[in-house]
Amino acid sequence: MDATLGERELDVMAALWRDGPGTVAEVRGRIPADLAYNTVLTILRNLEAKGFVGHTAEGRTFRYHPAVSEQAVRGSALTRLVDKLFRGSALRVVSQLVEEDSLTSDELRELHGLLDARLAAGSATRGRK
Repeated sequence: MDATLGERELDVMAALWRDGPGTVAEVRGRIPADLAYNTVLTILRNLEAKGFVGHTAEGRTFRYHPAVSEQAVRGSALTRLVDKLFRGSALRVVSQLVEEDSLTSDELRELHGLLDARLAAGSATRGRK
């Protein structure tokens, strides 16, 4: 997925992922920004043109739904961020989070566990070769 999403587009996508399909009016009520109906409609149409959103007709009303998973968009956005701001280094991303004290003690313990599990899986994989 190469298309990038702007802040308002992410607001709309988050509302669809979190609360499920909705009409323009419903989506408008779910997002944190106070946007005009026509603005939300335009955002949904743009998202649909980019392939992020689809719709079903209910009479004269359209009900919009996500056409891509949150995980897919998250992965694409993270890859772009890592490439552009951290020169492609995931280690630099993690280092930035750790050095800035952005992570709580519980999050650091969880990260430690994830790293231990990944290292153990890597050792097991190397042992099979």
